[in-house]
Amino acid sequence: MARPDPSRLSPTAYPHSELIQTRFQDLDPLGHINNVAMAALFESGRVRFNQAMGLSGWKGHRWLVARIEINYLAEGSFPADVEIATGIGEIGTRSWQILSTAFQQGFAIATCDAAIVMSGASGTIRLPDELRAGLEQYRIERSPPLPNL
Repeated sequence: MARPDPSRLSPTAYPHSELIQTRFQDLDPLGHINNVAMAALFESGRVRFNQAMGLSGWKGHRWLVARIEINYLAEGSFPADVEIATGIGEIGTRSWQILSTAFQQGFAIATCDAAIVMSGASGTIRLPDELRAGLEQYRIERSPPLPNL
């Protein structure tokens, strides 16, 4: 697993964040937040982000989650809440990325990259310009690339 961009490890890089309660049932036998629960925490954060951006049911359009990648950076625990910080990554012609990081007690414990595709009756469709402009407003702040030495 490649290390995440350092800017992804700071909640201030993201335009949106939500505090989500953990539950005792989220734990595995070793007492850590399990992988299924972490996926659900990210899903809750992504849905709340979409609602806050006004994307839910945007002008009758539909989109689908095409891919989810979760990278675990540290153990999560109960009963501490999880902050899910979320923003937009790359924007293509028919898809975009929603990038999130889960923080617990100020430390990054996991990242989630979701690829979202625009959907229509005939399959994937181009992003409307108005939607693209809206997505641009919620991009995460990235670290500048390191110079080649």
